[in-house]
Amino acid sequence: MIGIIGGSGFYDFVDNAEIKKIETPFGDVNYEIGYINGKEICFIPRHGSKHSVAPSQINYRANIYASYKLEVEYIIATNAVGSTHLGFSPGMFAVPDNILDFTHGRDYTYFDDFSINIDNKEPTGVVHTDVSEIFHYEIRNRLLSAANKLNLQIYDGGTLVVSNGPRFETPAEIKAYRILGGDFVGMTSSPEIFLAKELKIPYATMVIITNYGAGLQKSVSAEEVFDLFAKKISLVKEIIKKALV
Repeated sequence: MIGIIGGSGFYDFVDNAEIKKIETPFGDVNYEIGYINGKEICFIPRHGSKHSVAPSQINYRANIYASYKLEVEYIIATNAVGSTHLGFSPGMFAVPDNILDFTHGRDYTYFDDFSINIDNKEPTGVVHTDVSEIFHYEIRNRLLSAANKLNLQIYDGGTLVVSNGPRFETPAEIKAYRILGGDFVGMTSSPEIFLAKELKIPYATMVIITNYGAGLQKSVSAEEVFDLFAKKISLVKEIIKKALV
């Protein structure tokens, strides 16, 4: 089974999908189940089916643990992001290879108050997870290859900054992120990616640049994010489907 986590503007994936619910120690998770290219797919809309859950309120631990219990082989995620500089313009696709985490107040780990068996071992005490390769190399290449086969331009690499939200970033924050080496800014990749790493689920994300960050355009609105993503959603789905072959 392959796990797909849809970000802003991406709320369904599998035609004639069956909607199911799985219980986890962190809460229930609703997901779609179906088949694409002969692959069984588990699709989870990160913000809910009607975009009703704010970035800082998403139950990341439940979503990733549900994926773990369903024994997904790997996870492909999507993120609608802003650009920190003019080198990445709205409408572009990219597959980041690094991350800068500026979130706070979220549940970042399974190992603070929960016992879980991984690889027939039950970690005890403090667990320090290696994130030297944050996004999975092979899955990244699958996405890049899929876009190339569809003759779509997609950028290989880049650093994704994760801010807390739900507000957009200030011009000073965008400038600071750019100085630190950030290329894109979103609100939901952390702690999602780090929880997947804890449970040893290979994970990569494809981002769609929907706007320039504050200070690079006159203002930023959720409407422009949703409008641009709506124009790209069919291509997003095609890239992922091609990556599943």
